[in-house]
Amino acid sequence: MELEMESIAAAIGVSVPVLRFLHCFVATIPVSLAWRLVPGTLPKHLYAAVTGAVLSYLSFGLSSNLHFLIPMALGYASMRLFRRHCGIITFFIGFGYLIGCHVYYMSGDAWKEGGIDATGALMVLTLKVVSCAINYGDGLLKEEGLRDAQKKYRLIHCPSIIEYIGYCLCCGSHFAGPVYEIKDYLEWTEAKGIWAHSNDRSLPSPYGATLRALVQAAVCMGLYLYLVPQYPLSRFSEPIYYEWGFWQRLRYQYMSGLTARWKYYFIWSISEASIIISGLGFTGWSDSSHSKPQWDRAKNVDILGGELATSAVQLPLVWNIQVSTWLRYYVYERLIQKGKKPGFLQLLATQTVSAVWHGLYPGYMIFFVQSALMIAGSRVIYRWQQAISPKNALLRKMMAFANFAYTLLVLNYSCIGFLVLSMKETVAAYRSVYFVGTIVPIVLILLGHIIKPAKPVRPKTQKSQ
Repeated sequence: MELEMESIAAAIGVSVPVLRFLHCFVATIPVSLAWRLVPGTLPKHLYAAVTGAVLSYLSFGLSSNLHFLIPMALGYASMRLFRRHCGIITFFIGFGYLIGCHVYYMSGDAWKEGGIDATGALMVLTLKVVSCAINYGDGLLKEEGLRDAQKKYRLIHCPSIIEYIGYCLCCGSHFAGPVYEIKDYLEWTEAKGIWAHSNDRSLPSPYGATLRALVQAAVCMGLYLYLVPQYPLSRFSEPIYYEWGFWQRLRYQYMSGLTARWKYYFIWSISEASIIISGLGFTGWSDSSHSKPQWDRAKNVDILGGELATSAVQLPLVWNIQVSTWLRYYVYERLIQKGKKPGFLQLLATQTVSAVWHGLYPGYMIFFVQSALMIAGSRVIYRWQQAISPKNALLRKMMAFANFAYTLLVLNYSCIGFLVLSMKETVAAYRSVYFVGTIVPIVLILLGHIIKPAKPVRPKTQKSQ
């Protein structure tokens, strides 16, 4: 069996641990399908917890479940013992333990070299544990003054231990996400809310949407396997890269970033299929067509939306969507003081939390600081675009194209740090294109403070509304 796995792993260019993980990861689809056949609420919670633990054991070994148990146990204990402060306690415990695991296992180096460990799953689990505790703490607050997300997801009663474990490990959904709320998990398991049985309308079939996600996954993996030998990250440390001209180096940065993204698209497409086929991914019916089901809870990426983004501000809405939503609900919005508008500091703090969540590598830190600069620069271009009269359509289109080109340039420049991780390689890659992706956003931000366009004049009829 081991020899067979080695031959298969060699054939597709991955290590045996990665192949073992892929087997277990794909197995989350039939495991999630079988969840639908389990009768009763308590058996469903037990099935979700046990299958998640077994898949973790088969993929990463016994130590993985021990690592998962620690933040889960401490988070649940804080909810039981210190409800008023359980959110902040669990946040620091969860992230502290995750950082410790990142440092101990040097997970970024393992992923970069084609290895794998349980820290990726622990990342998803940490967000689940933290959001559960924060929502339970919000249950003590009065609804007046709460944001919409707080009102929607606050927990009045503490979930039972089996509900909590089922949520955390549900059918292996902690492997790669998507992150979802415990309130949605409970309603799904108990057939309440949008999952409630009704004589008027039955729940939609998930099989068509699941098939679409699987086809998307196959295409993404095919493109990744085709491109990765042509655009290896090792090229950035080879002399031939520095013999190329500026434009060729810039093109290689774009292609290496594009190549790496297909791997993430594959992973997220498989996890999307798993959540859809279980039924948990269902989010209601389309506003435009009441017969068309929506599966937004399962969606973690919009491939075309990301590759053709017309503004950097759009990227959190189309890339790692559920984690971006988590960061908005539990970091960004909670840093905004009442009566004040969010600014660059809230954005930078949110991106810093995201960087720490990924690991304490210089490349991650640089990438997410770059992301904050990129988004701030894109907002400047957008403000200039909006200040142009609608009558000047050509100039508005030119500004829109400038924002698209800016986003394409800065994103693919910045993501090199996320891929190579080390400070030396990141700075060398940035220097090779004269730090263009750092200088341009900073110049735009500075110009935004100097060139402040007048706000577009609204029609009188609109003002009176």
